[in-house]
Amino acid sequence: MNTHKSVALAALAFTLLSSAAYAETQLTVYTAFEAVDLQRYADTFNADHPDIKINWVRDSTGVMTAKLLAEKDNPQADVVWGVAASSLLMLKGEGMLEPYAPAGVEKLDPKFVDSSTPPSWVGMDAYVAAICYNTVEAKKLGLTPPKSWKDLTKPEYKDHIVMPNPASSGTGFLDVSAWLQLFGEKDAWAFMDGLHKNISSYTHSGSKPCKMAGAGETVIGVSFEFPGAKAKSAGAPIDIIFPEEGSGWEAEAGAIIAGTPKLDAAKVLMDWSISKKANEMYNVGYAVLAMPGVAKPVENLPPDVASKMIKNDFEWAASNRNAILKEWSTRYDSKSEPKS
Repeated sequence: MNTHKSVALAALAFTLLSSAAYAETQLTVYTAFEAVDLQRYADTFNADHPDIKINWVRDSTGVMTAKLLAEKDNPQADVVWGVAASSLLMLKGEGMLEPYAPAGVEKLDPKFVDSSTPPSWVGMDAYVAAICYNTVEAKKLGLTPPKSWKDLTKPEYKDHIVMPNPASSGTGFLDVSAWLQLFGEKDAWAFMDGLHKNISSYTHSGSKPCKMAGAGETVIGVSFEFPGAKAKSAGAPIDIIFPEEGSGWEAEAGAIIAGTPKLDAAKVLMDWSISKKANEMYNVGYAVLAMPGVAKPVENLPPDVASKMIKNDFEWAASNRNAILKEWSTRYDSKSEPKS
């Protein structure tokens, strides 16, 4: 090959590489997905869309919600993917979401889709409140397993319960909002007063109480089903208990942030996020999916997890979130673990 051809080909290759690099769109995606899932989710998406790079910004649901609200006048995110639906309803109320009906949205269970047309958010899966109960530590202490939420107020559990702080954890908030819906305001706060007496600490992560129960650091971790199933599969001596009154739950949901300059790429991600392939990806850990007929049983979880879920009023939870958290913090925040 002569020198002129070599130089020309090298220049062409450089131009093509530069064009490819320029063509890549980078999306800043805010999320509360479990950290262990982020790379797998990005890799699975990139198998279909290698030209869109996801730059994750992750924190717990409460922290991420507060961050998004603080950035209202100067948004830093393009997309929210994997944040509680009740949080996204708050953002919707602030005019922060770009309404969009992803391709195939009609295939989803309606309870996973915003009621507006077009919807401002769509859900992917549900995480469902559960109790992680360490059978070994309980036996040492002569404790009996709880069957209901109200059992957790029994004196035998004093200092043996850990649960998430609802101001920082979506799991904590779904617990509190579910108790208020299940028991009514007066009885729910009375229940939480009794529960508080038995709490050793409130964590800032929804999965941490279950991980602590799995490690024997507490007997009872009020958490959700996914970390429980994972810990049990890894050999932790825990039972996953769904209380008989029913379990609160949240939809992990996604939305486009209004004003993003990368709207086309954001729509591609939202389309993909509700696809069958994406639902199959969520099913690795989550038993309840937005797309009916896709979910397969998850190891160590019962096949009827969906039947444990209460009728959850997301609109009510979102509208009352600030008042609920103010009351909860006034009553119980003294037992919250230090923020890192």
